[in-house]
Amino acid sequence: MPTAASRMKAPALSFVAMLCLASPAFADIVARVNIASQRMVLIVDGNVEAIWKVSTAGRGYRTPRGSYRPTVLRRMHYSSKYENAPMPHSVFFRGGYAVHGTDHVRSLGRPVSHGCIRLAPRNAAMLYHLIRQHGRRATRIVIS
Repeated sequence: MPTAASRMKAPALSFVAMLCLASPAFADIVARVNIASQRMVLIVDGNVEAIWKVSTAGRGYRTPRGSYRPTVLRRMHYSSKYENAPMPHSVFFRGGYAVHGTDHVRSLGRPVSHGCIRLAPRNAAMLYHLIRQHGRRATRIVIS
């Protein structure tokens, strides 16, 4: 006979947790950033998992194009160049350039950054946690 405790529902898993649990440890992760469309396509093991709005470099700034592996992951980073601006879930890929979360979500979909690739906070967290789980060597950031 089930007890009261066994009849309780398990807590709902977050989307990030479900994605991490469903992905094998050897997953290939590709974050494809299209500067013209201001979109990132997240591909895990060859399957499109998400398409997100981003913000890349605005007028007078540059987002580097190319294919990169993440170099440094920081759960919370503060920009030493831009007035200690918070950069949550930073994935650095070339020197000071990173993919990171932003509070300026209304600007997503338009080129307004100083060169980094900005994502909505929840999306940046998902990407960050996937990379932490599967490794930097299994990850590519492709910018075109």
